Amino acid sequence: MELGMGIGWRPEIAAEVEALSGVDWVEAVAENLCDDHLPGSLARLRERGVTVVPHGVALGLGGADRPDPGRLAALAARAELLGAPLVTEHIAFVRAGGPLTASPRLEAGHLLPVPRTRDALDVLCENVRIAQDSLPVPLALENIAALITWPDEELTEGQFLAELVERTGVRLLIDVANLHTNHVNLGHDPAKALDELPVEAIAYVHVAGGVEKNGVWHDTHAHPVSPPVLDVLAELRSRVDPPGVLLERDDAFPPGAELAGELDAIRATLRKAAPPAGPGPDRAARRRTEPPAGPDAPPASDASDRSGGSGGSGGSGGSGGSGDPTGVAAPAPVPAGTRDRTAVAQAALLSALVAGTPAPEGFDHRRLRVQSRALAAKRADVVAKVAPELPEILGDGYRAAFLAYARSRPMSGGYRRDALGFAEHVLVAGGPADPAARRRLTYWWQDRSGARPPRRATRLVRAARAVLVRR
Repeated sequence: MELGMGIGWRPEIAAEVEALSGVDWVEAVAENLCDDHLPGSLARLRERGVTVVPHGVALGLGGADRPDPGRLAALAARAELLGAPLVTEHIAFVRAGGPLTASPRLEAGHLLPVPRTRDALDVLCENVRIAQDSLPVPLALENIAALITWPDEELTEGQFLAELVERTGVRLLIDVANLHTNHVNLGHDPAKALDELPVEAIAYVHVAGGVEKNGVWHDTHAHPVSPPVLDVLAELRSRVDPPGVLLERDDAFPPGAELAGELDAIRATLRKAAPPAGPGPDRAARRRTEPPAGPDAPPASDASDRSGGSGGSGGSGGSGGSGDPTGVAAPAPVPAGTRDRTAVAQAALLSALVAGTPAPEGFDHRRLRVQSRALAAKRADVVAKVAPELPEILGDGYRAAFLAYARSRPMSGGYRRDALGFAEHVLVAGGPADPAARRRLTYWWQDRSGARPPRRATRLVRAARAVLVRR
């Protein structure tokens, strides 16, 4: 399906997005939508014939656990409500711990990279097929930005993506800003990644802004798209004409005129980088033909088998078998012990990042500290968005108080529960110092949680659990 030029729809810029000219489609964060009705802005866009694609952030398909049926059902419901031609998610894990490791469940509140190993690929492929079976439309997966890399990886990013497509028929959402991020932070060559991945499987492309601080590129989605990111987009366009390209912006939203200017810059980059017209389909140009490296890599098949179908509306995401629209046979089950090994490794990493446990062997400790601080800062920012009364009540002391809270209390639920836990922590500690602010915070907490903060026995139990998590 040809999508054209798009922009990420967010409530903060709903009016600006509606007013933009030349926007063919929008992408909305799936978890921010209800199952049974649409925001007025999205409903109006759909009435005008603008395609809306739900973009998930919470499935954690790269995690050790099988996908949660409830989350899959919710994503499927949003796809049907929107009449979407496809749904998208990320190649990442977002939580760890739980039954597979007999340890407390931890939430990252962020997309974390999966190791590019055979174990992780086996788990990811099975999780993807489970998701495909549960969704009413094709699935596309996005490469993520990373501050850290796993030790002892066996595949490059391009090889990992190529084999994922080969084994599942899933489509790809390539984020060129994330390729640039991984170039700055990890030394990965975007051109090599593009050479290795199956460009004919691309469903669409993300373009977003970021900022470099102390030699680390932060994929903020809160800054204008920079020339190096547009250079990676040009590299991609020299290989393939992507069905869709979308501008992402998640914070520090500019006026509509600036968004229009960024869209114009993206269009100009695509035009300038387009290869000269010639015989044969542009989409197959410069495809790397050799199969992924490794003794167990499957042989390459025809490109139409890897692409996961056209990505058009209707049809099932599907699993293997004769009726599978992807044309990919169902893979063998994940070998025994693979999920357990993956679970232990991911839980150890996430615990080091959010609970202060020792860093797993082989990781760059400095990068882990940077990632840990970034996760805590994001928690503070998101909690301030979902519960704006908290920074209003606490004033300039909100951020320092929340970061101190986050250092010893990993997130184990969603951000709204995190906001309640933080408010409870402040109240139990006797704050805020200002009596009027303390009364306001108490009333806020009571309105959402209960009649009074927990008694001493409950607080002791929770403190004991926190100690166990840190161990």
